[in-house]
Amino acid sequence: MWLRDGEVTVRSGRDDLRGHLTVPAEPIGAVVFAHGSGSSRHSTRNQQVAAVLQRAGLATLLFDLLTPAEEHDRGNVFDIELLARRLGEVTGWLRAQSELAEAKIGYFGASTGAGAALWAAAEPDASVAAVVSRGGRPDLAGERLAHVRAPTLLIVGSADTTVLALNRRAQALMRCETRLEVVPGATHLFEEPGTLARAADAARAWFVEHLAPIEHPAPHDVR
Repeated sequence: MWLRDGEVTVRSGRDDLRGHLTVPAEPIGAVVFAHGSGSSRHSTRNQQVAAVLQRAGLATLLFDLLTPAEEHDRGNVFDIELLARRLGEVTGWLRAQSELAEAKIGYFGASTGAGAALWAAAEPDASVAAVVSRGGRPDLAGERLAHVRAPTLLIVGSADTTVLALNRRAQALMRCETRLEVVPGATHLFEEPGTLARAADAARAWFVEHLAPIEHPAPHDVR
């Protein structure tokens, strides 16, 4: 059962960004997806990951970082500052939704979207509780990596050797809690059987650990 499950529009300056918001009946947190390399909210891989997160009680927002007109300019895909600013604006919109007023928010970034997610998470007022990168380019966040405070999980395929090396170098620059999860046999798009499911399970565990409210034991009745 969902409190909300449908298309949304978020205003960014003069542009409208399209997204899809799914909110479980009792959300334990919310995850914003930052797609990469010209991908959109219709990405089947990210939709599969989102479904795993939703079943764990997490709200998800898949949205387009670029407008249809902007997608025609390949340079926009690598304009990490623009993508990060849009991600921050969408996060502000999400915090204003009554169903998620108390929810912690995390970022899930793929490819160039991971660079944008980490760039945005490094902002002083970001208040992002966790970041997960799948096959990401965290190196694109540059010097901002050292300013990320949110616990960050880097998921990379063992056969994606170039990106794996970039992730190792990026992890060495980060000062927050980080973990590198290498998925055996996976290439960049996690197309091999079972590899995307393993990445999704790792993301789910990371977000549940860092976004779910802490349950304090009931005090003992001392008489």
